[in-house]
Amino acid sequence: MTMAGETRGAPPRDEHLTDSVRNARADARAQGGQTSAWMPYLPASSSPFCPADVDPATLVWAETVAPGGYTHKVLAAGSRLRFDDPTGDACAHVIVYNAAEPVERLNVADTQKIPWQAYLGAGHPLLSGDGRVLATIVADSSGHHDAFCGTSTDAFNERKYGDARPEGPAPSGRALFVKAAAKHGLARRDLPPSVSFFQGVRVAADGALVWRGSAGAGTHVELVAELPLLVLVANVAHPLDPRADYVVGPLRVHAWRGAPTGPADPRFAATPELHRAYLNTVDYREARGL
Repeated sequence: MTMAGETRGAPPRDEHLTDSVRNARADARAQGGQTSAWMPYLPASSSPFCPADVDPATLVWAETVAPGGYTHKVLAAGSRLRFDDPTGDACAHVIVYNAAEPVERLNVADTQKIPWQAYLGAGHPLLSGDGRVLATIVADSSGHHDAFCGTSTDAFNERKYGDARPEGPAPSGRALFVKAAAKHGLARRDLPPSVSFFQGVRVAADGALVWRGSAGAGTHVELVAELPLLVLVANVAHPLDPRADYVVGPLRVHAWRGAPTGPADPRFAATPELHRAYLNTVDYREARGL
């Protein structure tokens, strides 16, 4: 039976006619105007969520990451990177690399050790294992973050949610990081432990890790790239989240040009350890003309 508006022998409306190069091209072009809430905004200046204090014309990255989604980007040294949690349920698991030499990557142990502080917040550096600062947290309205647990694994998600596939209903952070890393020629073995923003963890007096959850909707974290930075992000449920369901909200990401931390910044010489780390970072940038 032919439905109203259809021609006998024509493909159903929910199918795509791609049996020839000409038809495939027409099909692809017919979909060209389609958009998704989870696509990067191109150009970045078209973002409807640009932070109020940022000139949209300066944006180099603007994207809303879906719940259970991932993203990645290479940013120039000095770039400012801002994560926003609009609903209170985002959980931004983040790994950063020296984009010029990705063998240099986030070292969570040194990130806690060098500033003598295990809890992430404004002024906290994200260090590599080479004694350099990859990025610095320069603003934080959340205070609910984690540098202890890393992200979720396939085995964990399969046990808790019954699924861990990247395209499934409960993707693990590890699975998404593998996909993001592959876009830059990196493999599973190149993934160090990550840090996460917007879902907090604290250490109890007995050494137990205690999940604090979110600070609520509308918080943000802002970083500055101290070196050319490769950023991998997985927006997935925190492994300590006690809720039975896989709960995660959208994550907004914006980046714009700026300047790295310099001697005029109070944090540059806030402690002897930080001073040495920033000096190492400046030396690396200047030697390579970055």
